[in-house]
Amino acid sequence: MERLSKASAIIFNTFDELENPVLNAIKSILRTPIYTIGPSRLLANQIVSSSSVKSMGSNLWIEQPGCLEWLEGRDAQSVVYVNFGSITVLTNEQLVEFAWGLANSSYEFIWIIRPDLVRGNNAVLPPELLEKINDRSLLASWCPQEAVLRHKAIGAFLTHCGWNSVLESIYNGVPMLCWPFFADHPTICWCTCTKWEVGMEIDSVVKREEIERLIRKIMKGEEGKKMKEKAMEWKGSAIRATNPGGSSFVNFQRLLEEVLV
Repeated sequence: MERLSKASAIIFNTFDELENPVLNAIKSILRTPIYTIGPSRLLANQIVSSSSVKSMGSNLWIEQPGCLEWLEGRDAQSVVYVNFGSITVLTNEQLVEFAWGLANSSYEFIWIIRPDLVRGNNAVLPPELLEKINDRSLLASWCPQEAVLRHKAIGAFLTHCGWNSVLESIYNGVPMLCWPFFADHPTICWCTCTKWEVGMEIDSVVKREEIERLIRKIMKGEEGKKMKEKAMEWKGSAIRATNPGGSSFVNFQRLLEEVLV
């Protein structure tokens, strides 16, 4: 933060419409030029022709094959996608509560369980739970998240509220169940649920009954329906921002011409 005023420019992976009040506040404090060029993946789809550049990503784990194939043939918006990102950790008790909540909701789900997801231990799920979810779940170590969120079968995203995950969910039109972990996650959760109206927050004390209730609510409830509609509106805004002539597209051109050339 101390070095921001010394920068020749500040680049944000966001788009103007999503965070305009905050961006205006930053501009009123700093004299450093600000360039909003997000969502960066959508922008890259518009302006990059090189396949080698398009294939670049930010994954810290090797993707497990089969996730997209598992989604094929499933009904539209019928699957819950669960991923707590690259660094969030759970206790095994929290893992079990999330698992039973997902199982008792009766919805199909993909759950990304990294090898180090559980603090100090391997993830251990009760055998009776694994038997209950065997025919309607996929447990994987990692996946191509953006492609999963883009799939028509995904109806909701249970997330830790990391910025990359939330932004990917927004520009793919997917509402979220939010369980913030640390750092900026609580702020992003608040914006997701309150400002952008595309999420529901899960209490920090994880209880299977609440997980089950919120999954049913976001997948089939009236509030969930409104969030889906709002998420699709934000998806349209993100696409417009990164299309030729949009704010992020123009800002990227300005960045090249005014700062990097």
